[in-house]
Amino acid sequence: MQESLFDGSDTAEPILMTLYAEYYDLIWQGLKRHEFRRRFLAGQSTRWWVYLNAPVSRLRAVIDLGPAVVDTPERIAAVAEQVRAGNGASVLEYVQDLEQAYAIPILRVREYEGLSADDLRAQLGSWHPPQGYLRLRNPGNLDMSRICEKLLAEEPIREMTVHHP
Repeated sequence: MQESLFDGSDTAEPILMTLYAEYYDLIWQGLKRHEFRRRFLAGQSTRWWVYLNAPVSRLRAVIDLGPAVVDTPERIAAVAEQVRAGNGASVLEYVQDLEQAYAIPILRVREYEGLSADDLRAQLGSWHPPQGYLRLRNPGNLDMSRICEKLLAEEPIREMTVHHP
């Protein structure tokens, strides 16, 4: 059965966010089990459509995320350090000026052939990757939602479940 953004069977909030390919590769290597963000949605699961930044420049994957851990920068950095030794310092540097930061558990990853930036421009009229994240259920993002819906209907190239201790 095809999954859907809007069929009501999935309570995960659909979002679109960018990611650098180097971090995406770490997910597949099992070295990145959380996404760290300066701001994010709290208290709910999300389904993340991943646009890989240049030089890849491609809508490429769908990642199911658990509810974010929201805590002090020091505690969020400790989560990063626990998963990959040496990563805590870079996460702390990224979030240290905040009162709270977000560690979002990665649960499932599916990779697709996807769409290039040129493909997205052709379908949308213009395309600029989001700086933060786009909530795909917002009325202004319905065209992008339809594109993401089509991606989810494709057969994944590869997929994996991420296990957390």
